Amino acid sequence: MTTGKKAAIGGIVVLVLAVGVRVGLIYRERHEPIKPVDTSQPKMNPDDLVFLKQMHPDSMKDIKELIGKTLWVSAGGQMDYYTYAGHKIDFSKSQGLLLGADPVVIKDALEQVAPKATTFRIPGGDKQVFLVFTLPKSADPAKEFAVPVGYREGSLYTFSTDEIFFYDDPHKLYDYWKPEQWAAIDAHKVIPGMSERQTELALGQVSRSQSQNYGNRTVNFDYQGHPVDVTFVNDKATVIRPD
Repeated sequence: MTTGKKAAIGGIVVLVLAVGVRVGLIYRERHEPIKPVDTSQPKMNPDDLVFLKQMHPDSMKDIKELIGKTLWVSAGGQMDYYTYAGHKIDFSKSQGLLLGADPVVIKDALEQVAPKATTFRIPGGDKQVFLVFTLPKSADPAKEFAVPVGYREGSLYTFSTDEIFFYDDPHKLYDYWKPEQWAAIDAHKVIPGMSERQTELALGQVSRSQSQNYGNRTVNFDYQGHPVDVTFVNDKATVIRPD
């Protein structure tokens, strides 16, 4: 047999084997039991499904629509507030920081030039915009205070009310949180089993951590200059220092 014939026969054999393998694979695919499709969804945190109302104000007219309403603090531990009396804001001394989930009753909204020393959270702009409010949970619920919530540059306003406040009562928004957890939040304390989000609401948003693994890390909360370290495992507080 010539070399050319041997090569031709060899090519045919390879082709037949390749076709046979392909036919075998098709047969196996068609006769294998159908695998069920995985339709499971990753477990959602119910907190992420809560609808948080947004106002998106861009004028003084918008911001004055809050007068007479009760808001609740979202950005706990960040916003200094000042005494307001005689239609003036006393910037000489901060009266404290607004604390998470605390209610405030809005009495007025105004523009005023603020000292540079008080403009580290909200830019000074040409003028800052303030909400005048009372604290119904305080010892003197009639006393009025003011907190910056925005600023004006020329004719343009920028507001942070959507980030600073809840427009709806968070006790109702998160009504599935346990009563003892809400009691701790309202007392601005943390107890074992609280989530990182609950702890932020209780102690404030000024915090730091060496890990980005939210819910599985140790976080140092400033808590108005009284640091608290909280270790979370599976988004539950397990170690609290100081207790």
